[in-house]
Amino acid sequence: MERFSRCGYIVFAPVYRGTEGGEGRDQFGGADMEDVPAACRLLAALPFVDPSRIAAMGFSRGSINAAFAAAETGWISQLVLWGGVSDLAKTYEERVDLRRMLKRVVGNPNKIPGAYAERSPIHMAERIRCPVLIIHGSEDEQVYSSHGLGMYRRLKELGKEADLHWYEGYGHHMPPEMHMQAIERMFAWIREHEP
Repeated sequence: MERFSRCGYIVFAPVYRGTEGGEGRDQFGGADMEDVPAACRLLAALPFVDPSRIAAMGFSRGSINAAFAAAETGWISQLVLWGGVSDLAKTYEERVDLRRMLKRVVGNPNKIPGAYAERSPIHMAERIRCPVLIIHGSEDEQVYSSHGLGMYRRLKELGKEADLHWYEGYGHHMPPEMHMQAIERMFAWIREHEP
């Protein structure tokens, strides 16, 4: 948050229901997808916020909620998906360590594939109307780089405005100096794509 605010923007990070000790139940992209649009409505009501210039950045599983807000509302003017899950069923296959939690929270993807599709940004891509920036490290082992590349390719296939910041040799988390460079580059992209 502090690194983001250094770039001269108001920064607001909602805590999704059921996480970080918050009320409600974390559904990994279920009812909690409404939390980002709710945050946008709150921000838009503040006198020092320009509601036409609300960018959303989703990191890792947060990409589900950020992409949903961009696909289902008119609030998001630029969308950044950083190390983001693009296909939750693919995550279920790749991350054996998350399967038990995903089965408990979402269900079995073989039995209810629709629950996984509706939580997957790649299936929301057609409805996203704003410019999108994908940031991904080639060595990401938490959200494989194929998620970022797949989302970028899908957006391009659909004729959407999309850019890719590819970090060769980096994983899900970057060392502080490189992380700050990536943040500054992200905000430069946001400034270039302001309405």
